[in-house]
Amino acid sequence: MFSGIIADVGTITRAEDRNGGLRLSVSTMALGMDDVQLGDSIAVNGICLTVVERKGDSFTVDVSRETLNCTVGLETQGARVNLEKALRLADRLGGHLVSGHVDGVGEIVVFADIGESWKLVVSAPHALAKYIAVKGSITINGVSLTVNEVDGAVFSVNLIPHTLAVTTLNELKVGTKVNLEIDLIARYVERMLAADKA
Repeated sequence: MFSGIIADVGTITRAEDRNGGLRLSVSTMALGMDDVQLGDSIAVNGICLTVVERKGDSFTVDVSRETLNCTVGLETQGARVNLEKALRLADRLGGHLVSGHVDGVGEIVVFADIGESWKLVVSAPHALAKYIAVKGSITINGVSLTVNEVDGAVFSVNLIPHTLAVTTLNELKVGTKVNLEIDLIARYVERMLAADKA
């Protein structure tokens, strides 16, 4: 589990084809690799991946074709990516509970400076619309954010200068595809309601 609070922005230093999947090497300056072991989980742009190698300030993960088919942002060597290590039980939960399992890919339709912050408007897959609620949480490329407005499958969030400074969200533009993960609690609520009707 993760919190959606980004610890560092890393760089994909190698993206090697592995029988349709990818082996990625990611460099990081501030993530803190001293306590990372083989088999640990790190969220890369909101995607939970398993460390298979570690060397100095970099780590390597394998990405399956299935994961590549339902996410964006991992294929390009040199790309900057949001990084977060998995939570420990004693950690603060500064964002919201994030599984690192991307629910769908959205598209940026507006990214505008509105003075004290930036307004980001995203078109989500229609299947996710029912899970997105005003004042609810959503994860965009691994970043925990609060939904401000919803109109069908289109929603908006506000990005404060700090968020833009410490994540890759400052690189977004209209047409950019992003990884979305809905609020985990919304999915469980739907499951419980469906079970009650059965």
